[in-house]
Amino acid sequence: MKTILTGAAVSALALALSAQSFAAELPNLDGRTIHAVTENAYYPLNFADPKTGDGIGLEYDVINEVAKRLNAKIEWDLSAWDVMIEAVRSGQFDIGADGITITEERDEVIDFTDPFITVEQYLLVRADEERITGAESFAENADLLFGAQAGTSSFYTAIYDVLDGDEANPRVKTFDSFGAAVQAVKAGDVDAIIADQAAATGYMGADPGAFKQIDETLKSDPLGFILTPRSDLVEPFNAALDSMREDGWLDERINYWFFEYAAE
Repeated sequence: MKTILTGAAVSALALALSAQSFAAELPNLDGRTIHAVTENAYYPLNFADPKTGDGIGLEYDVINEVAKRLNAKIEWDLSAWDVMIEAVRSGQFDIGADGITITEERDEVIDFTDPFITVEQYLLVRADEERITGAESFAENADLLFGAQAGTSSFYTAIYDVLDGDEANPRVKTFDSFGAAVQAVKAGDVDAIIADQAAATGYMGADPGAFKQIDETLKSDPLGFILTPRSDLVEPFNAALDSMREDGWLDERINYWFFEYAAE
């Protein structure tokens, strides 16, 4: 009997064969344990499952899949953002993931993988906000305040791309977490935050009628994982990321976490 494959079956078979081909070419880490750290506070990249409390998100999926392709094991831990880079730099952890923008300044003190995604940043404001139409209107109104998590790309975008470049500018109020800054907008303690498309969509979906996004792209940020300087994991991780881009796995997971998960 002749077997006839449907178009979907042919695509699935091609994807599987492609993945097998890349697996044969990737480095083999012989079951090595890799210590990873994240914050669990950056939807949809890393956050706690509201049903189980387990850590989930795109970055969990990507790093776990990299380990699978390299024949390694991942042990996850949690850390606050403000100490994460130093913890990885000093070797307390092998790799860190927290929506970390690749910048020249950070690249001088820590190693990065290649970008696994590039995200665009927008202003997120209260739904009834009428004073803010974009970065220029925000900058010109001295009464308006930003909320931001200190040391993040959102903080630096607010300072350098919207305001005057003074990191001590009192118009930027800092918070311990991104979620706290979002709630400060809702409460009226600050007037806007800077959020990527996924985070903005997530908060608007989770709290209908509370927020709106200003449709002006402020900045596009390449995100990567940080590794201990001179780590021998940089090249294997980049090779695995290349294979995930080539066989379609990475695009599928990005689509799931950014566009499908929020609809569940």
